[in-house]
Amino acid sequence: MADDTYIPPKVWKWDAESGGRFASINRPISGATHDKDLQVGKHPLQLYSLGTPNGVKVTVMLEELLAAGHSGAEYDAWLVNIMEGDQFSSGFVSANPNSKIPALMDHSTNPPTRVFESGSILLYLSEKFDAFLPKDPRKRTEALSWLFWQMGSAPYLGGGFGHFYAYAPIKIEYAIDRFAMEVKRELDVLDKRLADNEFMAGDEYSIADMAIWPWYGALATGVVYDAGEFLQVHEYENVQRWTKQIAERPAVKRGRMVNRTFGKPETQLRERHDASDFDTRTQDKLDPEGSS
Repeated sequence: MADDTYIPPKVWKWDAESGGRFASINRPISGATHDKDLQVGKHPLQLYSLGTPNGVKVTVMLEELLAAGHSGAEYDAWLVNIMEGDQFSSGFVSANPNSKIPALMDHSTNPPTRVFESGSILLYLSEKFDAFLPKDPRKRTEALSWLFWQMGSAPYLGGGFGHFYAYAPIKIEYAIDRFAMEVKRELDVLDKRLADNEFMAGDEYSIADMAIWPWYGALATGVVYDAGEFLQVHEYENVQRWTKQIAERPAVKRGRMVNRTFGKPETQLRERHDASDFDTRTQDKLDPEGSS
């Protein structure tokens, strides 16, 4: 139940001890906390990320581009350990002033182009390589609408439901009920869309699928927050079909491994600097229904 004895103060003050699991990395100010340059590898595209859903979006996109024959999409993926505050280094803040993963630096331009926010990175890469965005104006608009749907909806799943259900230091019934209701509504939106469409934009696989799958595919398989039974995710049969279909793609299997720091060792590729880095892993043996 909610604490009905709490009365907000006239002026809010930051209590660093009250933030739960992520208290050490959450703060009410922006900017760098320490000086450290970003590492730069041999490829024009330099990704600084972590294998969370937002990070997986971009590594899946890059691996899909390479699988489609776009050799210019070769990339280095550097691990950003957010629990250790890597996102607050001067180098990372220069790439993303919002201090959130992922961030991309494109060194094929002079000066290098920085791209931050996962949806923006997907769109940037799609336009750069003319791939995974329908050519037909109506279908293209549909894909972009679903891309931005994900950007607006996922915070209710992550910072809303996920935080209060899995990470908050205390369980608040009102907060969990409120966000569980919204997440189930979102699943219903997706399920109805996918009832008559193979992919989110229609009959073409696109950046909309790459954006939505790491979040809602993981939710549909019960991986995220271990909330499958609580949310009865099996009821969303069209989401289940789509989730499994996307998960079977070889590029998706590779992309979800990159910058991953949890799970079985063979599912992790903490940094990726060459396609041969996957040779020491067994991505073909990964559970096709899992995601992160």
